[in-house]
Amino acid sequence: MKIEELNIYHVAMPLIDPWITSYGADYEIHSILINAKSGDYQAWSETCALELPTYSYESANSIFYNLSEIFGKKIIGNDYQNAKNLNDDLKVYKGNPFAKAGLDIAWWNLKSEITNTPLHELIGGTRKEVVAGADFGVEKDIDTLLSKIQLAVDKKTPRIKLKIKKDWDKDVLDAVKSTFPKSIFHVDCNGGYSLKDLDFFKSIDKHELAFIEQPLNSDDLIDHAKLAKLIETPICLDESINGVERAVQAIEIEACKYINIKPGRVGGITNSLEINKIAENAGIPVWVGGMLESALGASICIALATLENFTYPGDLFPSDRFYTDDLCKPENKFKSPYIFEPLNVLPKPDSELLEKYTVKSAKLH
Repeated sequence: MKIEELNIYHVAMPLIDPWITSYGADYEIHSILINAKSGDYQAWSETCALELPTYSYESANSIFYNLSEIFGKKIIGNDYQNAKNLNDDLKVYKGNPFAKAGLDIAWWNLKSEITNTPLHELIGGTRKEVVAGADFGVEKDIDTLLSKIQLAVDKKTPRIKLKIKKDWDKDVLDAVKSTFPKSIFHVDCNGGYSLKDLDFFKSIDKHELAFIEQPLNSDDLIDHAKLAKLIETPICLDESINGVERAVQAIEIEACKYINIKPGRVGGITNSLEINKIAENAGIPVWVGGMLESALGASICIALATLENFTYPGDLFPSDRFYTDDLCKPENKFKSPYIFEPLNVLPKPDSELLEKYTVKSAKLH
């Protein structure tokens, strides 16, 4: 497959409500959309690391620059029989998994178009339905959080994720668990704590959480392995797993019992598949995460979650959870509460909304 043209868009998509985590607040989601063309075929991909380098070292601006000025020029016009060949060509450039993911995902979606095979089938997915969970960021007060959780519980959400940070943790957990003692919960720290907070982590063992997601620094594996031996609650790694090698290392030193796979964070679909296989062979369950992407990016995550080792309900949401009008159509909707069906044809940007939300664009051919 020869990628003959790339159209790259930096878009800013306004959120219904700010998304607040330990690293700050996002009022709009800055994402990168790529339209790739090969002969008479074209496909879209999306990769999203947010506006600022808070979640990772990358940002929307760095991704756009690398794709339009370096990575895109490296691969344009080349013939790639498989995605591994494309990824091998990009290995000369260090890091930047989100930027590389945009091209890897574009290759897979082009392959899907050319072969007329739905993405979830192309990657080996077998599930006809994908289970999602309910996620809650930092709220203005505990009562507001409890009322929002109640709505999810009433709809029988299979699990609940709470974003926590310093001064929004122990009291919040105590209130939530006492109000909803039968619900399955986990917390996401987004790397906001350290081993100095061991007493806090020990204090929440009593809540019997499914796991603690990314408790320590995003660069760390060693301290996570230490923490895992000191507390009863399992650890799930997110930001620390930015590629295949990091997943291998984390499993080897027993730094986690779960792995969250975001296709953008790990470098694309190709690496997601390899990490999943490595984790499955080690007896480590995985689950899919998201970056509040448009319906396009979310549908790619849903496709990944059709793989058998994706056993924990994913960070997957209907479009109207975050967006008044999703940039990509059709919008994502539940088939039934907290159940998605993988799409045979992925969503595509609405032309008017794409023009409205585009910050800048570039064309390579």
